[in-house]
Amino acid sequence: MSKLYSSDIEPVDVLADRVTFGRMLLVGSGALSASFLPYWINWIDAVLPTVSLKVVLTRSARKFVSEHAISALSRTDVITDEWPDRPCREAPHVALADWPDVVAVYPATLNFISRFALGLGDSPALLALQCTKAVIGIAPALPPGAVNNPVVAAHLRSLADRPRVVVSSTEAAVSATTGELGEGSVGPLSDLVGQLEQRYRELAARNEAE
Repeated sequence: MSKLYSSDIEPVDVLADRVTFGRMLLVGSGALSASFLPYWINWIDAVLPTVSLKVVLTRSARKFVSEHAISALSRTDVITDEWPDRPCREAPHVALADWPDVVAVYPATLNFISRFALGLGDSPALLALQCTKAVIGIAPALPPGAVNNPVVAAHLRSLADRPRVVVSSTEAAVSATTGELGEGSVGPLSDLVGQLEQRYRELAARNEAE
């Protein structure tokens, strides 16, 4: 079976080793695996108790998971990834860019990945990701057939080449639509967090050396 993407970053075992970052922004986009975000928020609360969490959901992600559940579990207001209709004192993309040490986009749909890779900033979260100094983790959650698309593969490689971006490996899974086994399913958030911690440590060490 063809494999769409496999990361070469060895993740830190966050169960055995304490993370060094303090603030994480979790961005959920509209894949079926967004329905598992309540589980992963509970995991973050149990395994990373010192980490402050904020959650952003795209409009399509809100079709797969309840904003009320995410808000209750994360104990914070959920941010919707859309521009506000009314004027606000603080630009939302600036607030999202300035706050986190790391950003985890989980799950990251093909549409979200493509827009990010092309440098687009047509929503607050995307514009924040283009401007932030935080380490960004992308967890691809892709549809059947994407493994054969060279454009998708090129987008993932271009993102992984950015110094402050890590891309987690995809996995084989059974499609909820076709019932067939295929590549491109999202991997565990725990793996992405371990990769974020590894890159965060590497950049911190580089900054100290300079």
